[in-house]
Amino acid sequence: MLKDYLEQFRLNFEEGLVEEIEREGKLKSFKEGEVIIQAGQLIKSIPILLEGMIRIYRIDENGDELLMYFLGEGETCAMTLNCCLGQKRSEVEAEAEMDSTVLFIPVERMEQWNQKYTSWRNFVLESYQERMMELIMTIDKIAFRKLDERLVDYLEQEAMLNEKGEIRKTHKDIARALNSSRVVISRLLKKLEKEGSLKLERNKIYYQGM
Repeated sequence: MLKDYLEQFRLNFEEGLVEEIEREGKLKSFKEGEVIIQAGQLIKSIPILLEGMIRIYRIDENGDELLMYFLGEGETCAMTLNCCLGQKRSEVEAEAEMDSTVLFIPVERMEQWNQKYTSWRNFVLESYQERMMELIMTIDKIAFRKLDERLVDYLEQEAMLNEKGEIRKTHKDIARALNSSRVVISRLLKKLEKEGSLKLERNKIYYQGM
């Protein structure tokens, strides 16, 4: 089963590495909204997402959230990898955006596999590069794009998770994700509803596209 996942994601791990992953890895399932990693938590395992989607974000001293990036299937978190290398506590939180299955690899295997398997080393380096580009895009959106444009991007990404375009998020949830206020987000959502881009219901949004 695990080998099928790895082939599906085209990770191209060596046969020996696949065998070690199957032996050392632990599978765990998470429900939508369940916290997978908490800020301040000592990282003892490297997560690789097999099914679902994970949201990676930071929380400031006021409790406001800043979305950093999403993890898709076959991906791992660069921030977690960095904590593993430095034996540091997590500076981010990870939450299941939908029901998800995660493979956890013991942190002590990371350095061993970096030296032993070229494919694992490439996987780690590519993960750093991809997450760095996503962080740059996040910074660009905050610095250079208007909130209404960021909101549309967010809605489009969330709507892709459901065939009907249903987004099960409150206005407060969206405000946290976009580092804004609920009042401002509610006003922008009502504006989009008047334009025919979406339909608002209690704790649900049906996005129809721009």
